[in-house]
Amino acid sequence: MTEPSAEQADASVITSVSNGVGRIELNRPKLINALSQDMVARIDDALKAWHDDDAVKLVLVTGRGERGLCAGGDIKAVYNDIVAGSDENARFWNREYKMNFAISEFPKPYVVIMNGITMGGGVGISGHGSHRIVTDSTKVGMPETGIGLFPDVGGTHLLANAPGELGTHLALTGQPVGAGAAIALGLADYFVPDAQIPDLIADLTAGEDLDAVIGRYSIDVPESELAEAADWINACYVGDDAEAIVAALAAHENHDAQATAELIGTKAPTSVKVTLAAVRNAASMTLADVLEQDYRVAVTLTGLPDLKEGIRAQVIDKDRNPQWSPASLAEVTDEQVQSILTTDHEDKVFS
Repeated sequence: MTEPSAEQADASVITSVSNGVGRIELNRPKLINALSQDMVARIDDALKAWHDDDAVKLVLVTGRGERGLCAGGDIKAVYNDIVAGSDENARFWNREYKMNFAISEFPKPYVVIMNGITMGGGVGISGHGSHRIVTDSTKVGMPETGIGLFPDVGGTHLLANAPGELGTHLALTGQPVGAGAAIALGLADYFVPDAQIPDLIADLTAGEDLDAVIGRYSIDVPESELAEAADWINACYVGDDAEAIVAALAAHENHDAQATAELIGTKAPTSVKVTLAAVRNAASMTLADVLEQDYRVAVTLTGLPDLKEGIRAQVIDKDRNPQWSPASLAEVTDEQVQSILTTDHEDKVFS
């Protein structure tokens, strides 16, 4: 049995093993556990150490603090690396995507509590797990088109396999969903009320049987908040043409559809088109192939103006007024999109 060491008290990720449970606790609560390169390395190292360790029967992942599991990657660090002109972002994404794949292939139960904000990179450390638990407070989303990025960490793989066009809707809009929709879309498996999570964790870490614990605490799933919107979402998001999708939304009689057209219009046009193409590609790709595509796209977008500008507007200057370049969907060509999707870089995720 290994308990957290004194040195780990202030660590960004706290790991321990007790009663057959390998615990991974994200420990940046003031930043909603936003992932740094160090955190990704610690998670990846723990999974490697526990992969063949008979003392570890299951892994339990939680986030410290009241606000959520994980808000995603540390985008201020991404911005600083772009300004510095370093290759730290490429190294971060390469290790992160390896970690995402390791989660999907982990040979033991991987249990993750997706309470509160679980977005972007937070979906990467949860969505590929075997036992994904959502709660009353859960807000799951991939908001990257709003900062000039795209749903990476294998997010397009998850969204492409959601029912109908619901995943496409989440990918382009970046809108978060609650527990009911998360389960309906295949992003989570079980619903446990927030009030019951401490008892669930206590029972698991005491060594109780996983299936028995989940059976004891999970209850009926809330209705998906996208249930009533499915008809117009499935009608409007067909095809591979982003302009046609936005036009269909704007012309639809449903006011929510019209509002969605306006919302997509605020996102980075290059990101919207790249995201749509990436989701369509992902429908026929393995997760490993998607993560390799993610790496190509992420590194390429780092060299384009929108990612720096999107983060500036969101968290640096906080004026919420990004000036995208190109400024409209019509100005983003198919050739540009395909170049972003296919341009190889020096490193690969899976060599």
